[in-house]
Amino acid sequence: MKKQILSEQALYYGDVKMPAGFEINRDKLSKHILEFSLDNKSFKFSKDWDKLNTYIKEHIFLNYNIRIINQTTFGNYYKSNELTLPLLGCDLLDLKNSSDFTLLYGVDVNQCLVRINYDNNRIKNQNWDIELKNNMFIMFPSTNSYIISNHQKENLNFILTIRYKDIINEGFSI
Repeated sequence: MKKQILSEQALYYGDVKMPAGFEINRDKLSKHILEFSLDNKSFKFSKDWDKLNTYIKEHIFLNYNIRIINQTTFGNYYKSNELTLPLLGCDLLDLKNSSDFTLLYGVDVNQCLVRINYDNNRIKNQNWDIELKNNMFIMFPSTNSYIISNHQKENLNFILTIRYKDIINEGFSI
């Protein structure tokens, strides 16, 4: 008897563990997110964003042999007791040009829950809940919808979102 896995939905998550002297300044990232949201401008490139992005890309490649490239970056803040509508990281009518992975990074969060929705073959509408904490990332397929809820009453939650394309799916070779 043999087994062949036809598809897999993997979620990657954990703390961002930067080497000493290369820590990410989350206060600066929060400021950039606020500027981006209030002015409706493109997200600014910064050294802190680059440190995070490089860490994620290298971590995913070294540990899981997945090569990813950036597609879009944006940040959001969530008010106290705010619950988003279901969010989706891809355009279902244009999958070829959509991102493959969505990454959420906890810039400045407190009591923030992320619910990721998925189907398990014929068992539909399943979900997985994970608390997003400061300096933590969650990366999952962009075809999964997700909901963010800010359960605390006093502060804003700042989350950075980066969407990636899988190089293998794009036909690139290295």
